[in-house]
Amino acid sequence: MVDRPEGPEPGTPEYEWLYGKGPQRPDEPADSDATQIIPPGQSRPAANRPDPGPEHTQVMPSAEPYRQPQPPGQQPPQPSQPGRPVAPPPGHQPPSGGGRGFGLRRPRFRPLRWLMLLLLLWLAFLIATPIFAFNKISTVDAFPSGERPDDQDGTTYLVVGSDSRADLSDEERKKLGTGGDVGQRTDTIMLLHTGSGPNLLMSIPRDSLVEIPGHGAAKINGTTNPDAYEGGGPKLLIKTIEHNTGIKVDHYVEIGFGGFVDVVDAVGGIEICPTKDMKDKQANLNIKKGCQDVDGVEALGYARSRKTDPQYGDITRAKHQREVVSAVGSKAVSPWSVINPIRYWKLNMAAARTVKVSEGTGPIDLGRFAWAMTRVDGDNGLTCGVPISDLAVHWDSERSKEMFEHIKDDDTEGISNGLCTETGLPK
Repeated sequence: MVDRPEGPEPGTPEYEWLYGKGPQRPDEPADSDATQIIPPGQSRPAANRPDPGPEHTQVMPSAEPYRQPQPPGQQPPQPSQPGRPVAPPPGHQPPSGGGRGFGLRRPRFRPLRWLMLLLLLWLAFLIATPIFAFNKISTVDAFPSGERPDDQDGTTYLVVGSDSRADLSDEERKKLGTGGDVGQRTDTIMLLHTGSGPNLLMSIPRDSLVEIPGHGAAKINGTTNPDAYEGGGPKLLIKTIEHNTGIKVDHYVEIGFGGFVDVVDAVGGIEICPTKDMKDKQANLNIKKGCQDVDGVEALGYARSRKTDPQYGDITRAKHQREVVSAVGSKAVSPWSVINPIRYWKLNMAAARTVKVSEGTGPIDLGRFAWAMTRVDGDNGLTCGVPISDLAVHWDSERSKEMFEHIKDDDTEGISNGLCTETGLPK
């Protein structure tokens, strides 16, 4: 019998080395590394693990959010509630930059807030400017000592237009036609009364023949005789007016040449209505009759000239002065004088340059004066000359006394048209 080589027994798979041998005999040791054959349909049991039992869905716990460590004694921030904003911790600074992409809201434009701010600034400017200008106004010791009239109802201002050239340069004197005289006289003398009735602006012609205390009878502003202003200044002028009228002067206001021109130019010029052609070389004036707009230089010449009317002379000049004053007042209170800041500033500064006031005249008193001067145009107030009896400028003893009594009693409402006339002469 031929011996066969050793090998697998018949019927034994050739891959025992891979899959292991078949069932072991009881006396044969187990091979722990042998590959186990799992019958179809049977799951492989986990090694060394207990049976988990029926399968259930497992819920993973949520991760605890990271919280920045807080200093001792400080409460950690509380979680926000839905619908309520969370306040940032103390000291938190928002990131720089803007735009919606960074979670920041763009600042809203608030036109009403800006409008209110501009309005407050404008009101501050309107108030501060006249206060600043008032501090630049010169004062003068104007009131005389001794016996004076008792206090009266209403307020009376003595308005004086000085023709002093002291503050004018040679060029300005030539431009204004004032000449080189450096003396000081009054081209304009007016009483402004305010009170319970209409405002009253009354001219006193400079050639008025009156009794000057200590000097006898003379022109109130004569050039050859001792006069009330050049001889004794505002004190003697006030004393003369109070002595002849019985009216107490409460405030003194003096207006100079150069400042008057600046005031007219500051309001943009004024309208005058001469009734005839006027040509006066000494007043530097050459205008045609009829209503027309003029600048400061022409307005000054119009108010100073008296040689263009040989018949009425100084009386016509006083009428022109009241016309100019009323026109300046009307322009000064126009809305444009307030709306235009440049014009408003120039007007106040020009007034500060041209005006001198009596000591004790405060900003409120001067403000009332300025307002009253805007309401003497014939519609809102009375403008007239002191009652006179002739062209020699003698005051009418009866009519002037009646006029003065109305002013002293603060009864301008009772002044008749026949008493208040443009020339002062009776109608």
